[in-house]
Amino acid sequence: MNLSIVYALCAAALFGASTPLAKHFGLGLSPILLAGLLYLGSGLGLGMVRLIRDRGWQHSGLTPHEWPWLLGAILFGGILGPVALMYGLTRTAAATASLMLNLESVLTAVIAWLVFRENADRRIVLGMIAIVLGGVVLSWSDGAGASHDWTGPLAVALACLCWGIDNNLTRKVSASDAVFIAGIKGLIAGLVNTGLAVYLGAQWPATAQLMPILLVGFLGYSISLVLFVLALRGLGSARTGAYFSTAPFLGAALAVLAMGESVSIAFWVASALMAVGVWLHLTERHAHEHQHEATEHGHRHVHDEHHQHEHAFDWDPNEPHSHVHVHSPIKHSHAHFPDVHHRHRH
Repeated sequence: MNLSIVYALCAAALFGASTPLAKHFGLGLSPILLAGLLYLGSGLGLGMVRLIRDRGWQHSGLTPHEWPWLLGAILFGGILGPVALMYGLTRTAAATASLMLNLESVLTAVIAWLVFRENADRRIVLGMIAIVLGGVVLSWSDGAGASHDWTGPLAVALACLCWGIDNNLTRKVSASDAVFIAGIKGLIAGLVNTGLAVYLGAQWPATAQLMPILLVGFLGYSISLVLFVLALRGLGSARTGAYFSTAPFLGAALAVLAMGESVSIAFWVASALMAVGVWLHLTERHAHEHQHEATEHGHRHVHDEHHQHEHAFDWDPNEPHSHVHVHSPIKHSHAHFPDVHHRHRH
């Protein structure tokens, strides 16, 4: 299995588990404060990880033209999206929220296809439909008959739109250090939303409530986002979003395994639909002659057919290494995903 697919599915599992946990631990808190604390836990945790990993503060590796993409991703995905979701969770049943969260993968794919012209094969479209239908079945079985005002679901839908924009903007910088990208997003978003909540008079939680929220933010937001960025690097926005849309199912599966909850027939129907969707994606083969234009970027790589360049420093040809490098134009044919080296038109 492609390692990028593993990253996407693990990211989905962590985020799927974080949503019910955030609602559980965040009872009584301001939605803005809860969103801020979740991302603050994400940013602080990854900041410490990066300092330990790099033995001090290191340059991000982002080029000047990549910063606007990252700042846009932070605005939509780190500030607006979480606030909209936390507000929506206060006015929406958990089942309805799970149903609405499936919109994220659809909106991510639509933006990728229509705005950024990312390729979509028939198997990817059919697989996404199967995965989303699985989420609908899983949520509908618990949400039938519930009545809510429209502000909650609309807020959750707005969060999905923000994250759809975020996913596509983050794809533009996915070749850079994933830990830095996720960490800086969490830190800025956490400080902005937490500061805004305190300014508006939100009540600060007790330590017994604060620590679990920070931990959920670290696991469900930061680690999940690092894995998501790694998946974007290898799969592109639409395919990563499709795998990530298994989050509601994976979250429910974790609850069943960890908490011993009983399951209904709808759970197994949803499992089958999502399994079909993932199978369609796993068995996709996309190959054709394509042209690589000259480009310059930096990321961890080995010297394969896409990386043939000189170095101004000593390096081990048998080990992956990272630096800013230039790709010369090349035309060839092979199976590929819309990864950081295959963002061409069809």
